[in-house]
Amino acid sequence: MGQVQSWMIPLAVILLSQVPTLAKDSTTQQKPHPDAVANSHAPGEVDKPELVPFVVSDPAKLPGIVIDETEAQLIGTWQYSTHTPPYVGLGYLHDQKKGKGKKAVVYTPKLPKSGRYEVRLSHCYNIRRSTNTPITIHHADGEKTIRINQQKIPEYKKLFRKLGVFRFRAGKSGWVKISNEGTDGKYVIADAVQFLYMGD
Repeated sequence: MGQVQSWMIPLAVILLSQVPTLAKDSTTQQKPHPDAVANSHAPGEVDKPELVPFVVSDPAKLPGIVIDETEAQLIGTWQYSTHTPPYVGLGYLHDQKKGKGKKAVVYTPKLPKSGRYEVRLSHCYNIRRSTNTPITIHHADGEKTIRINQQKIPEYKKLFRKLGVFRFRAGKSGWVKISNEGTDGKYVIADAVQFLYMGD
């Protein structure tokens, strides 16, 4: 019996030490953007509970290359919120309806190969959102700025909206920018950007 215990104890220690590693995913490792103002809503305080099932808490489970707000560059002061689902990751950012024309969020992916990518943007929606949010896509052939209505329901699982298909070079030369210029009186939402490879 003593011999069995002598080898079982070290084995048990090794197995137990592996449990936290196996249980970890990118959700547990996520941290709020250090430059963003903290969420003012209590956990579970949401305006549309029926949309909670559409939240994607782990961006790594989405297809393609996904850049969440935690990895983006913030220009100006943005605030976290979880009040209006759905969203990707820990929550989403809004511009506090302040500093119009002086705030932006820039998403720069590291793309594995050159080619055409479908670009999608995630955002929650309601009547308090901007109806003309400017989005600039910097791609291999130049730049394109489009304005989207963030009051409308995104077409992909009520979360992602297609911005178009653009050609990008491999690496980090391309980016997507959400701005609050010309959006007076309404909230601009910044959450995640998704890049789906479509071929050469």
